Amino acid sequence: MSGKPTRVAVLGSGAWGTAFAMVLADAGCDVVLWGRDPEVARSVAQDHANPKRLPGIELPPMHGTTDAAEALRDAAIVVAAVPSQVARATLEPMKDLLAPDAVVVSLMKGVELATDKRMSEVVAEALDLPAGRVAVVSGPNLAREIAERQVAASVVAAPDEATARFVADACSAPYFRPYTNDDVVGVELCGAVKNVIALAVGMAQGRGFGWNTTATLITRGLVEITRLGLALGARPETFSGLAGMGDLVATCASPLSRNHTLGKHLGQGLSLDEAIEATGGTAEGVKSSASVLDLARTHGVDMPITEGVVGVISGKLPIDELGVLLLSRPLKSESV
Repeated sequence: MSGKPTRVAVLGSGAWGTAFAMVLADAGCDVVLWGRDPEVARSVAQDHANPKRLPGIELPPMHGTTDAAEALRDAAIVVAAVPSQVARATLEPMKDLLAPDAVVVSLMKGVELATDKRMSEVVAEALDLPAGRVAVVSGPNLAREIAERQVAASVVAAPDEATARFVADACSAPYFRPYTNDDVVGVELCGAVKNVIALAVGMAQGRGFGWNTTATLITRGLVEITRLGLALGARPETFSGLAGMGDLVATCASPLSRNHTLGKHLGQGLSLDEAIEATGGTAEGVKSSASVLDLARTHGVDMPITEGVVGVISGKLPIDELGVLLLSRPLKSESV
């Protein structure tokens, strides 16, 4: 595998799928964007815009379609950018449409409910692919900023270095710098758990707490992510990099983060349904938080912030008791 592919299919026309399709097109790829909404597909193809998800952004020329077979035909790279909890059901019907040597890239950040599997594992199972043909992209990549072509970097992780480099070459644009990594477990767990920590930060800010609280949650949140990752075989250095601390800071601090925004709405007193409606779009941490906690418990990993977020979302923990729960834990060394 070498050189840029002539054709890339992006499955999912939400904000991040559309923004990454734009990156690929700007990098010189022939891109087709698939989604279920025919109006979005028409707008992408004819108007070079996705006003529903990225209003005001002019897209480079690319194809738009609602036909999966058309999107996947001869695609050397297939990018999965659908909500994590419907990924398996969305991808399984497409497995016979893939080109024989296609590499599939997951942009999804979550852990599947019921199975507690990472998204690369879900992709491999749903499309009947070996792990070596699946890559993941993760990092501080807020879709709106990428769509505005603001400078950003990301991580392309795959168990096979040639696969990671192939994908990195395809998405290397003047404003978008991909780095490669073979720690798929660590990169994916960073992407999944940072959404849960961002919910906690949003909740705290919604209750009126300031930057000391935010810094505490981000820092101790990174400890939780690292604990879980190490228990599952990830490498320590991944958590201080772009996929770890980089993505965590962006997601917890930016008002462009849906998870942060939804958490803030909850902190301001909205119900979960009201917060979801007010936020708009997918906030992956809401559904993934329970599966992340299940995964942690299975491996005997202590994740108190995650546990508190799950309690609030499930309605079992009043939001004002979240801080009390965290602060009342036994005193111990910061290094454990």
